[in-house]
Amino acid sequence: MSLKIKGWRKIIKYTGWILLAVLFLAVMIRIISFENSYYNAKEGSERAIAEEVEERTEEELIEEEPTEAEVQEYTVAPDRPRYLTIEKLGINKARILAMGVNAAGELDTPRNIFDVGWYEGSGKPGQGGTLIIDGHNGGPHVLGVFKNTPKLVNGDIITVERGDGVIYKYSVVENNAVPLAEADAYMSKAARSPEPGKESVTLISCTGEWSQAQGTYLSRQFTRATLVEQE
Repeated sequence: MSLKIKGWRKIIKYTGWILLAVLFLAVMIRIISFENSYYNAKEGSERAIAEEVEERTEEELIEEEPTEAEVQEYTVAPDRPRYLTIEKLGINKARILAMGVNAAGELDTPRNIFDVGWYEGSGKPGQGGTLIIDGHNGGPHVLGVFKNTPKLVNGDIITVERGDGVIYKYSVVENNAVPLAEADAYMSKAARSPEPGKESVTLISCTGEWSQAQGTYLSRQFTRATLVEQE
């Protein structure tokens, strides 16, 4: 009899552990199912302004506009781009910072969402090539310098001031949102002038719908403009 009683105790003990394991597994399955449903529901939706942020770098973005003094004190070499102005979008003398590429081989962007970045491997104003300039469309709480570039239309003016004070005006001839999957291939086109033989500038920013799964916007805005005037 004693052996029988011990046997039942053992069975009861193991049954308790099995029930706990089954309960734990059921809870985990429910959590995973909820997360998948949530992200699938959010996939492709627009983010709220407070969450409109591009792919984050290791350093946090700066959302404070440079002071007038900081803008005035900003200097670059005479032949390099210094300021960007687009009157239609309310952009007035945004500082143009020289940038390279990041660890992933992508064009880097300034930390401050009100600055723009000039890719050092692209053309310089007044030298006949194509300038490539990128910028943020927003930070965690504030809209960025290039948030409204999709609103530019043919004929709108983009102004670049060089380090020596010479001003170059470019007229928009093309403004396209390119799907993220095609953006890398489009870069070879963006690095050339849309009108052969004419100096040009290409503005690049994130745009379109937000992908929670990929952690980025699903399109890139490419605004291309050709030189029409020098002052």
